[in-house]
Amino acid sequence: MGIYVYMLRCADNSFYVGSATGHDLSPRIGQHNAGAYPGYTFTRRPVVLVWSQYFDRITDGIAAERQIKGWSRKKKQALIKSDWSEISRLARRRGGSEK
Repeated sequence: MGIYVYMLRCADNSFYVGSATGHDLSPRIGQHNAGAYPGYTFTRRPVVLVWSQYFDRITDGIAAERQIKGWSRKKKQALIKSDWSEISRLARRRGGSEK
């Protein structure tokens, strides 16, 4: 069994990044919209799935989820668009020299 890492756009236009095991993400999104989770998305419903990726290895998915959660809003928007050149540009260290 693998894991999905997913990003939701909330009603307040913020993003939520989460993960779910299994092969079908639909029930998880439904649970978020039904208010089954008392966390971040509960007061920001409805939510819309804007990006997801399936990982065969759960450890890889968890690592990706943690990484994406730390990204800026602009970088998350680039991921949604699959704009890899923008993701790369935004990943460069601020104020540092490129090596």
